[in-house]
Amino acid sequence: MQRRSLGTLAIGSILFPALLHAAEDRRFDSAGVPIRFIEEGSGEPVILLHGYGSNIDRGWVAPGVFPAIAARYRTIAIDARGHGASGKPHDRALYGPEMGRDVTRLMDHLDIRQAHIVGYSMGAHIVAQLATLEPQRFLTLTLGGAAGRLGWTEEDQRRVDIESAEMDQGLLRSQFLRLWPRDRPPPTDEEIRADSARRLAGQDPRALAAVRRSNPDQVVAVERLAALPMPVLGIVGTADPYLRDFERLKAAMPALSLVTIPGASHSSAPATPQFREALLAFLQAHPAATPG
Repeated sequence: MQRRSLGTLAIGSILFPALLHAAEDRRFDSAGVPIRFIEEGSGEPVILLHGYGSNIDRGWVAPGVFPAIAARYRTIAIDARGHGASGKPHDRALYGPEMGRDVTRLMDHLDIRQAHIVGYSMGAHIVAQLATLEPQRFLTLTLGGAAGRLGWTEEDQRRVDIESAEMDQGLLRSQFLRLWPRDRPPPTDEEIRADSARRLAGQDPRALAAVRRSNPDQVVAVERLAALPMPVLGIVGTADPYLRDFERLKAAMPALSLVTIPGASHSSAPATPQFREALLAFLQAHPAATPG
């Protein structure tokens, strides 16, 4: 497939349908599960994995991240299994680490030996674990909005039990409240229901419930993350509850490059200019080593 540069387009003026036309939908078989991906740009490969209940378009294209990176890099974004136009099994066992293996299977499918890997929220949890399992495949690791599932507690399990049961009913109530910015008044029931309906339109709630139930299968020890050999970037809003996890990771991993976006929430951070600027600056500071 011929890759066209987006470098001549102003990020703020990109028309969403036009970009989707340029970045052709593609699919491959990942151990029996069809995975949708798009690819654009040229140069070193950068792979993007979105958050829970999202997809390529809402997670990366609409906020402007995909076009900004594709202007300078060979950029590949994946609909995670259970999401978007990828396969949606209902078995918990087909999620967990399998969500990360979709990335390396796609790399093999595209004959990519090493890539920069970027995840946001759920995507960050996935790639954090993946980087500890196959560190040799990644040039850099970027964790956006989440620092990895750093251990597992009874409280974590209660949260997953509640949120997956709600998802079976097509609701995101507890997750919505958990990630709500602490500096804003709490949302009304009407706002929660409207947001759930918007986010879950066209989704398969049973598949998303299975994704949520697999969360404990993605736990990674903070010590293993801290020992990763590649450069690691964290990007998080100051109004995001996950900021605490990044501070914990930074304490164990002084080499972590941590960028905080003032006032940004978990949902708003990816669309900010600071997010794109931090990611691009990090990628440019850590190019692949060229043969001597």
